[in-house]
Amino acid sequence: MNKFKSLKTMLAAGALSVFLAVSVYADDTDKPNKYPAEPIHEAEFYGNPSSAISGGVSVPAGAAYLYTSGTTPPQLNKEGATVYERYGDTKTQATGVLKNIENQLKEKGLTMNDVIYLRAYLTADAAKDNKFDYAGWNEAYGQFFNTEANPVKTARSTVGVASLVNADWLIEIEAVAIYPKKPSAE
Repeated sequence: MNKFKSLKTMLAAGALSVFLAVSVYADDTDKPNKYPAEPIHEAEFYGNPSSAISGGVSVPAGAAYLYTSGTTPPQLNKEGATVYERYGDTKTQATGVLKNIENQLKEKGLTMNDVIYLRAYLTADAAKDNKFDYAGWNEAYGQFFNTEANPVKTARSTVGVASLVNADWLIEIEAVAIYPKKPSAE
């Protein structure tokens, strides 16, 4: 009989603990949220100020997005004997891709200043001991972002992949841009 009394006491204590925990959690409305309560009106980039890219971006509610498909490098010379002659090295290819994205954005009334996120897929460069040319990609990125003309530091991912659709391509890039909100008449 003593074991049952002990078990009942433990169960009652457990139920009371759960009830108190749920009550405290549900009544925790007086503590402020760690995020600002006021809505944001334009994209807000955050992260390490000394980094060339942002750690992330907050986007205002109701923003309209433009997503590009994977954009590939333009061909420089169809008759070229090497990858570099046909498409160029990683930096040259990435620069060509970013110019292509810039043109796509322009057709939709946007600029590179409206880009909030990039995802780049890199393949190993046979001419560089089959290593990924991250430096070349970063140099091309630096021509378009985090500059005086475009201070935006996008959120960004770079992924090393085994191959792309064309064996000559060393990079393919996807972009996400948001349309700027038009000021409301107040």
